[in-house]
Amino acid sequence: MTRWLQYVDRIVLVLVAAARWLVLPVSFLLFVQWPLRDIVHDYSVQANDLAQWQFALYVSVALTFTTRERAHLAADTLAHRFSPTTRLWIARIGALLCMAPWSLFILIVAAPWVWQSVSGLERYADTFDPLYFLVKIAMWLLALLTLVQATLDLFRPAPPGSA
Repeated sequence: MTRWLQYVDRIVLVLVAAARWLVLPVSFLLFVQWPLRDIVHDYSVQANDLAQWQFALYVSVALTFTTRERAHLAADTLAHRFSPTTRLWIARIGALLCMAPWSLFILIVAAPWVWQSVSGLERYADTFDPLYFLVKIAMWLLALLTLVQATLDLFRPAPPGSA
């Protein structure tokens, strides 16, 4: 089981490393939408639509990264006094009781909604620009990555010297 978890962990790591580059086109598209609107007088809405689905994908993976790195904002007033082993068990309990059930709920409940969007190649309602279904895929990806990360956190071995 450990080898399987290491393989999954590497896949998530590669996905996170690849998705971090989405910040560049998102930033560019958000930057150029004003000149497009004010100078060119066209294409600003399309730039915004492109940025929206890219941002949704970026955020779905970025939240997984912050979980992996333990970089979330946390109430550390008491926790910093706990031993590394206690903090590890708190993280495992949180993964089991909060992250995993929430992500499973979203994966199950949203599956028909996402499938309908993907199978119909849903477009943005206001502009009819393509690729809106990617926003819904990003939501589903967030739940899937949360479940995968919760599983990894649940079975992750304790760091050396923390026992």
